[in-house]
Amino acid sequence: MKYSSIHAAQSVVAHCKAKGVQNIVISPGSRNAPLTIGFTEDSYFKCFSIVDERCAAFFALGIAQQLREPVAVVCTSGSALLNYYPAVTEAFYSDIPLVVISADRPSYKIDVGDGQTIRQDDVFHRHIGYSANLKQDVNHALDRIERYAPELLKNTQKDIQGYNDAELNKALETAITTGLPVHINVRFEEPLYNRLAEPSVSPEIKDIKEPEARGLEHIPNCAEIWNASVKKLVLVGVNDPNKIEQEFLDLLGNDPSVIVLTETTSNLHHSNFFPSVDSIIAPIEKSEEKEKLFLELQPDVLLTFGGLIVSKKIKAFLREYKPAHHWHIDPVKAYDTFFSLSIHFKMNVNTFFGRFKNILQNTSSSAYFRNWNSVRQRYELKRKEYVEQIGFSDMLAFHRISESVPENYQLQLANSSTIRYAQLFDLNPSLQVFCNRGTSGIDGSTSTAIGASIYKDIPTLFITGDLSFLYDSNGLWNEYIRADFRIIVINNDGGGIFRILPGKENTAKFERFFETKHNLNVRKYCELFNFEYFFADSENGLNFATSAFYEPSERPRLLEVSTPRILNDKILLGYFDFIS
Repeated sequence: MKYSSIHAAQSVVAHCKAKGVQNIVISPGSRNAPLTIGFTEDSYFKCFSIVDERCAAFFALGIAQQLREPVAVVCTSGSALLNYYPAVTEAFYSDIPLVVISADRPSYKIDVGDGQTIRQDDVFHRHIGYSANLKQDVNHALDRIERYAPELLKNTQKDIQGYNDAELNKALETAITTGLPVHINVRFEEPLYNRLAEPSVSPEIKDIKEPEARGLEHIPNCAEIWNASVKKLVLVGVNDPNKIEQEFLDLLGNDPSVIVLTETTSNLHHSNFFPSVDSIIAPIEKSEEKEKLFLELQPDVLLTFGGLIVSKKIKAFLREYKPAHHWHIDPVKAYDTFFSLSIHFKMNVNTFFGRFKNILQNTSSSAYFRNWNSVRQRYELKRKEYVEQIGFSDMLAFHRISESVPENYQLQLANSSTIRYAQLFDLNPSLQVFCNRGTSGIDGSTSTAIGASIYKDIPTLFITGDLSFLYDSNGLWNEYIRADFRIIVINNDGGGIFRILPGKENTAKFERFFETKHNLNVRKYCELFNFEYFFADSENGLNFATSAFYEPSERPRLLEVSTPRILNDKILLGYFDFIS
């Protein structure tokens, strides 16, 4: 086993090892050689090599999303670091502990015309849990420090080591206790490749202090309000599978004064939950009794937990028809999404309900659930009737695909139309569903899905649109794609969501600058990256393809589903008219 001769590199590696940061995704470079040497020489670390830094960061994010533990990405200096930014923002808004470790040039070589050099300190400062800017060692390349920056010698190496240890402890503790991304920037002077047989530094590594639950003092008063309310709405955003104890789900699902609205990414299932939010709201929007119905739905108490919400309709409704009380449960942060937040319970959901359940009363006189459950049952019948009469389209394809997915799969969804169509249909409760909803971008979905599949004990299906797939096609450029990995590309020849949004025009400019019509297919990508290729452009073709698509194989598989660009929006908008 070898060690970098540079103390700062040894310290970073030692702190990561001590704090359990085991998965390291490395992109090639020279300035980060001391870090690459340290991580790859230690068998404790599981190192992955991915060239494209943007893909590498999303790949690491996918691993961290599943393990719920920090995963590090390591890059060289310059613009390489900036390619991490999309994944950093996604991690920041999705509470995923991505640890960015960037190699940097010495401070005296910044802004003097040196190559591959930018201002890296605090580069993510608005979207990061903590930025640790380590000081350059003064016991390495001393001759250049004396020549170019003698002022650095006012600090002893012992002082620098103490400062760097404190910063590393703080950064990794933040990632572990908050789930937020952190940035560690390390300055290295040449030589970069010298190795030692034994470590030459003993970093000071501190134990992590677990954060305490906050807000418990509000629970008795909130329970009184809850018990007195006859209209309680529970809205759940992005949530990990099997995270919340079933007894608490039953507590909510069996209360006649409670409606529980979930989304595809909520990963919560109960016969009394409402899994398709827009199918409840859309018919009200079109009703002549819109005001009356929205007032009937308006809750006294809104209880939210989980990550960000997909549905724009529920956001618009709750911003217009605000609850008297809005409480959010999350150990770290609470967004005032509906401009009515009154209490933030800084704890996990199980802790909250463990205290809350003992002082609750069942409001049996309420008709809140009963009235709206009848609405839910009507739209479910209408949905079934509608999909049986429509032609082949995005909507019918998603319906058939949702029926085809075998039990016990991880389902990764791309953004834009993909996640929105998935919201309309009931998925098998055994599926584990994920989507990058932190910033809702189309970048990085493929890379995230591949990273998320690495350690799963079940197969992974990734469903994406054509633009999202093409955008992140470099995500397929790695050697870590499992044979049981499956991709379905819904190819509607452009950004189909823009045909649904207000402002659509059937003009050449609309097609070029909004929809971005392209006439491409993805067969060549399968040839390039060694995927088995399947194709369907009809309902019968899709049923035939999916009958074999999920079978065990020696290579990963991709199914391209071609749908009619001009009809898709009409069929989707017609659905909301039909169920109204």
